[in-house]
Amino acid sequence: MATDFPLIFEHSKEGRIAHSLPDLDVPEVDLDEVLGGTFVRTEAPGLPEVSELDLIRHYTALSKRNHGVDSGFYPLGSCTMKYNPKVNEQVARLDGLAHIHPLQNPKTVQGALQLMYELQEELRIITGMDEITLQPAAGAHGEWTGLMMIRAYHEKNGDTKRTKVIVPDSAHGTNPASATVAGFETITVKSDENGLVDLEDLRRVVNEETAALMLTNPNTLGLFEKHIVEMAEIVHGAGGKLYYDGANLNAIMSKARPGDMGFDVVHLNLHKTFTGPHGGGGPGSGPVGVKEDLIPFLPKPIVTKRENEYIIDEDRPQSIGRVKPFWGNFGINVRAYAYIRTMGEAGLRAVSEGAVLNANYMMRRLQPYFDLPYDTHCKHEFVISGKRQKKLGVRTLDIAKRLLDFGYHPPTIYFPLNVEECMMIEPTETESKETLDAFCDTLIHIAKEVEENPEIVQEAPHTTVISRLDETQAARKPVLRYQKA
Repeated sequence: MATDFPLIFEHSKEGRIAHSLPDLDVPEVDLDEVLGGTFVRTEAPGLPEVSELDLIRHYTALSKRNHGVDSGFYPLGSCTMKYNPKVNEQVARLDGLAHIHPLQNPKTVQGALQLMYELQEELRIITGMDEITLQPAAGAHGEWTGLMMIRAYHEKNGDTKRTKVIVPDSAHGTNPASATVAGFETITVKSDENGLVDLEDLRRVVNEETAALMLTNPNTLGLFEKHIVEMAEIVHGAGGKLYYDGANLNAIMSKARPGDMGFDVVHLNLHKTFTGPHGGGGPGSGPVGVKEDLIPFLPKPIVTKRENEYIIDEDRPQSIGRVKPFWGNFGINVRAYAYIRTMGEAGLRAVSEGAVLNANYMMRRLQPYFDLPYDTHCKHEFVISGKRQKKLGVRTLDIAKRLLDFGYHPPTIYFPLNVEECMMIEPTETESKETLDAFCDTLIHIAKEVEENPEIVQEAPHTTVISRLDETQAARKPVLRYQKA
């Protein structure tokens, strides 16, 4: 693009300096002596030589190429990319929270431990669980942690034949992956014509080898599993456990609780539902809650309260052990705590109601222009299909690329796998009606382009810095280093 600032390597001029380092204030050491010459450079690293202003403009230009919730609508289905209130950031940066050390004496960080304890209590109440650990670093890490506790529970009971975990055909990809890493074999249960778990197929696959059923409710199609109590009875009746993937909790906060549905384990995505920064590789936070019979297996330590003092409880002989160094991603926990305390019960209920209302509004606006595989009320997200457009030679991938020309991040595409040419859209509660209408208008415009001028969609994007990539080549032979032209 003509307005882009030149890349930093092309702007390099010998002798320019972008830094001014302070004088050395520690004793100088001989690196050859300390490192034995193994890791000591013999020549300069060849970094670009630029001024401070050049450097600032370079990184500012790069930042403008990124898309984020603060810069635009981010309808990424199943990821809950909603706005992160800046007051949460201010709280996380308070000196007493940001500048403490995880190895401090617990008596000197009672405020931080109180925050962790109270966050555990808040999440316990929200989910209907009996105890919470804040250790896991992300959702998939929470899944693995929960499955390891289920495994430890069965082994403690001598039930070592329970080696299989059931997942729906619409499940998040992390579910079977986490089960495999935890040492289980995965079994798929089919969805019925309504997009819900097929109860008869569930009865068929549940047996004495079943360790757990993993699913989220509402499911990945954005539909509430209305037979969840019966599903829990089927799994529990066979001696298995029910695991709740918390990725879709944004739809039901303060409206329904996984623990009341019959789930034994639940993980939460604080970087989704509870407004920790999401994307860019983290950090995330995936607390796990359990029912009473699984409490002994929680990772240690757990923050507990003894009289008027908060303590770090390491005395848990049946624990699966640590799953994360120190105390989890504390900064994300602080943000979640600030969000929950700011919103309160009524506010969290309004969040869910707003997310569901927004999703249903968009679904009905788009229904005349795309195929709607499940014509029923959705929860916080919904799926539409580009099958109609595919018949005209335009794929869902093309539609997603065309959205880039209008400044929108595309929704999730081709997932779940059981919907052909799938687009999964999650507007969240934080977007205005004007934003929802503008996005719907754009998708409707693209749908009309497919009928009148399909080439413009097939060749999109047209306005981005980089156009279509050879996706196969990019996946198999990625270029990960700067290459001067």
